[in-house]
Amino acid sequence: MSPAAFLAMSDQLQQLGNPSSLHTHGRATRKTLEDAREVIAQKIDCLASEVIFTASGTEANNIALKGLFWNGKKQGKNVVVISSIEHHAILDPAQWLKNHEGAEVIEVPVTSDGVVDLQFLGQLVSDRGSEIAVISIMHSNNETGVLQPLEDIVLIAGDIPVHTDAVQSFTKTPLSYKKSGVTALTLSAHKVGGPLGIGALILRRAFEIPALLHGGGQEREIRSGTLNAPSIVAFATAVKDSYDAQRVLGLRDSFISGVKGLIPDAYINGENSARLPGIVNVTFPGTQSDTLLLLLDSAHVSASTGSACSAGVHEASHVLLSMGHTEETAQSSLRFSFGAISTQADVDFVLSVLPDVISRGRAAHK
Repeated sequence: MSPAAFLAMSDQLQQLGNPSSLHTHGRATRKTLEDAREVIAQKIDCLASEVIFTASGTEANNIALKGLFWNGKKQGKNVVVISSIEHHAILDPAQWLKNHEGAEVIEVPVTSDGVVDLQFLGQLVSDRGSEIAVISIMHSNNETGVLQPLEDIVLIAGDIPVHTDAVQSFTKTPLSYKKSGVTALTLSAHKVGGPLGIGALILRRAFEIPALLHGGGQEREIRSGTLNAPSIVAFATAVKDSYDAQRVLGLRDSFISGVKGLIPDAYINGENSARLPGIVNVTFPGTQSDTLLLLLDSAHVSASTGSACSAGVHEASHVLLSMGHTEETAQSSLRFSFGAISTQADVDFVLSVLPDVISRGRAAHK
């Protein structure tokens, strides 16, 4: 959390009042909460009434995908279109709709650079547009940082509702809900220096979808539950902090240059595409990513495999497989992330331990 967000949350935690109550304390909390809603709305370029607070980006994704599907199903539309590189917060609800609601789920493939195949999407909409209830394609990928051509996707979709998971993108790259043309957009506070456990769904005004949670009727009756005022206030405070994209981009590029110099056969996934400034996904041939992760951790470096682990069985990243990787090369890749407080000293430290880690990792993999 950013220091300012931490202080704002700590202060709000000590304030009395349920924002749904009509007494003085409740109204005071409601005003603070609505001021926070305005801040977030201005940052994402939407109306305050279009901001629906949730407990996470995952919840917002579920509300959007299921709600838009159910709206379409009432009109006889049964197809859900997603990309093959979505976060599991979209992949899994789509699978749930298939298993429990009879939806047909179609995945749009991506190029070797990690960008959705617009020609495939265009042909799909041309052939079956009248059957499609919702299209959901992320704004940027969480494993590679590759940005997706959202405005082109919306143009192709036409009247079909489009949702985008913009959790990784918010504040880190130019992003406007209004200009994008999407129906719904997902945000999460912890990606922007806010607290864990608070997110938001941006949903077009007067566009109603069925609720997943029923109760007090909060948040346009789409997301009932007592509003988490301390986290919402901290979320809004965090988005006020400036994110120096150029500085983070400089760190990323310095890291990439260092990796290429030290490990000549390493390569950057999605390098030829527009990407977020703070994510680098690197393949180190002849290694196993879980081994590298543990070796880096012992050297006090936290990285990510970007892979799923089920019952102790390691699985290759579905994102990298979609980009044309083999099981072996996908499991030889790591994601490194740089944030607002990362420094050149951090980059230099990682580069200082990396050669030994890769050498040991390759020896273990033989």
